Amino acid sequence: MPKKAPEMSAKEVRDLTHGISADGKPYNALHPVGGVAGLLLQAKPSGAKSWIYRTQVAGKRRNIGLGGFPDVTLSQAREKAREMREKIREGIDPVEHSKAVQRALKAAQMANITFADAMSKYIAMKSKEFKNPRQEQQWTNSLTTYALPHIGKVPVREIDLHHIKAVLDPIWEEKTETANRVRARMENILGWCAVHGYRSNENPAKWQGYLDEVYPSPEKIKKKAHFAALPVEKMPEFMKQIKNHTGTAARALEFLILTASRTNEVIGDKRIGKAGVTWQEIDLQRKVWTVPADRMKSGKQHKVPLTDAAVDLLKGMDQGKPDQLIFPGPKGDIPSNNFLSALLKRMDQPVTAHGFRSTFKDWAREYTAYADEVSELALAHVNSDATRAAYARSELIDKRRLLMADWEQYCYHGKAKGDDSKVTAIRERA
Repeated sequence: MPKKAPEMSAKEVRDLTHGISADGKPYNALHPVGGVAGLLLQAKPSGAKSWIYRTQVAGKRRNIGLGGFPDVTLSQAREKAREMREKIREGIDPVEHSKAVQRALKAAQMANITFADAMSKYIAMKSKEFKNPRQEQQWTNSLTTYALPHIGKVPVREIDLHHIKAVLDPIWEEKTETANRVRARMENILGWCAVHGYRSNENPAKWQGYLDEVYPSPEKIKKKAHFAALPVEKMPEFMKQIKNHTGTAARALEFLILTASRTNEVIGDKRIGKAGVTWQEIDLQRKVWTVPADRMKSGKQHKVPLTDAAVDLLKGMDQGKPDQLIFPGPKGDIPSNNFLSALLKRMDQPVTAHGFRSTFKDWAREYTAYADEVSELALAHVNSDATRAAYARSELIDKRRLLMADWEQYCYHGKAKGDDSKVTAIRERA
């Protein structure tokens, strides 16, 4: 049992300092302050002071922290030490008791975490994996709109099938694609909750073996939304029209068509500050455009063979510094998202810029004898099929160059369907 020290006054306690060794080195000093045996004030060289209650619990020596000084006053420290002493006399280990209280508090917090809280935590964690910054906003917006009004304040441990149905019933058949995204996101969040101990019941948002018994398959009922595309046979006439239009937007759209590229690959995406094609990506001598991985949907660098018309188009633009945009907006920055759609509207064409990729694919299938893998690679489509993966590794740059040259020929001059003289079939047989 620690010896009782003379009771110090509050002023005496304030004057206590750290120790200094014989060789002049400062060290932490423990000062008995009296009032309760074993009550010490620890004074550090940094000037920090804290209370320690030194005692024995079940034959083992324990140093129990009682808080910092002066936040915990001398009288409060003595009172805390007496409380600790009484608990020990009753057979209670104060340290283990405190840990148990903390565990109980944490368990209570875990048991009461709401879906809204879990959603915020999950999205914050998952956002580090998102390739596109817009994904985080998409997750947040969809769940805030459709899920939170029904289950936002519900503890995740209580969420069951009827909660999920409250979210999905109103939108499953009217907004099937959106509803299925919301369902998948709720499934991910509730699965994360189970891993972290916030809930233990079956995941009521999972599809396989659960909601597939409640709702019709999204694949069977969803309305397929395709980008409006120009019919293949109208392509030559359209290219004549676009040639009559001046301005950067017209040249950007022409370049997009000749390369069968995506809109963001050519003009970028102003919403997330991602630039489009710059001069440093273009090799005019080799007639190749190298699209960087961060602008590709696949996340991989993509090489595009440039036709003679595409090269001439680029040479007709004002060439700037390597990092300057080839197709800038009116203020020289990334064009707005309606840069190309506004042009199509002025041309009275009820199609989308992205739809020209479908036109290209239709042409490749119906008007040429090229293997499907060649046009798929020209479109930078990702496919897990082993054969197409092998094609993708080789990039087929030479075959794609022939394909794009024939596409250019069709775009500007056209060929009748079934024309046996078409260059494509001859080259492919060769």
